[in-house]
Amino acid sequence: MKYANQYLLSAKQIIDSYDGSMPLSAYLKKHFSENKKFGSKDRKNIAHLCYAYYRIGKAAMQLPIETRCRIALFLVNNVDDGWEVLFDENWINNWSKHLDDKLAFITTQFPTFKIADIFPRTNCLSDQIQTNEFAISHLIQPDVFLRIRPGKFDAVRKQIKTADIPFTKISDTCFALPNSVKIDAAVTIDRDVVVQDKSSQRIVELFAKMETDKTKALQLWDCCAASGGKTILARDYFGVMDMTVSDIRASILHNLASRFERAGIKYFQSITTDLSKPNPKMPAGKFDLIMVDVPCSGSGTWGRTPEQLVLFKEGKIKEYQELQKNIISNILSALTSKGYLLYSTCSVFKAENEEIKDFILSSNTSLKLVEEKYLLGYSDKADTMYAALFKQ
Repeated sequence: MKYANQYLLSAKQIIDSYDGSMPLSAYLKKHFSENKKFGSKDRKNIAHLCYAYYRIGKAAMQLPIETRCRIALFLVNNVDDGWEVLFDENWINNWSKHLDDKLAFITTQFPTFKIADIFPRTNCLSDQIQTNEFAISHLIQPDVFLRIRPGKFDAVRKQIKTADIPFTKISDTCFALPNSVKIDAAVTIDRDVVVQDKSSQRIVELFAKMETDKTKALQLWDCCAASGGKTILARDYFGVMDMTVSDIRASILHNLASRFERAGIKYFQSITTDLSKPNPKMPAGKFDLIMVDVPCSGSGTWGRTPEQLVLFKEGKIKEYQELQKNIISNILSALTSKGYLLYSTCSVFKAENEEIKDFILSSNTSLKLVEEKYLLGYSDKADTMYAALFKQ
């Protein structure tokens, strides 16, 4: 690669100046907008270096940025893509080996490099998470997952094959695609498929534990609706329902309305409210199912935002936990007498998961835990989530 050393210098400058106040993707976009000298290939290679740097988390953090970039490139690349010009023969001889062998080589070359330091907050992890396997997964970019909507499987498969897009069939409702693939030109997003992580799709495993009255429409409140992926999932699983969605951000709900329109969902109620505050604005009525996918650390998704491995402050976990408790305390009264509460996060921290489960059970003695589970994705190039279903 002709400009590999210049790319390395540019990446170092970006990493030196980046403070995490905005997502790395947004920061890179802003940086390149302000520095017009970089062409599309330059931007791609510099961004790759930056993301690779953050993928090794805090492992060997005392080493210079350029050295950590080289370590990261060596670990995340396994094809001849031009970066070899930055390495000597000893590294190149190990370039195409299995990741485990490459990690062993790095730990020999740099004894301060510890796998456990890739994800450094192991003291906060749930006991259900396999520490080393989870840490190593951050070296691999996650896939993009499509959830095939009801009745659309044959058409979607044909469209993807026609577009010559590589994919792996996970199930009759789930396809995995490389992260770099542009899918929206091949299929109709939201109408035919929903871009939704594999673990998020597995929320249906909790839906299946519910006993519902098939003779009437389910009363659903998605109280932290965000982009609405789980609401659409519930609609596809349960069929016609009376849907209420809420979020703290009016702009999010505006975008959600457009997404529902594309998905063919015409009838729903929408409410802007901050459920973390005392006496928040609440929707009218009671609900058979309240879904609460709370704001959280997102630690189960840091394979997609690896800058968080380095820049996330442990003290934020407690802040998120307090926020989650406040939301839970405000919504429990909206359950029907036999209603269900589905609590979920994309976190791997017990403070946001098991400890909140215990808080829910202690806050309402009439609630019983139906099932809790970690939806583990780190062996499948997917996110890791936690979900717990309660019944009134």
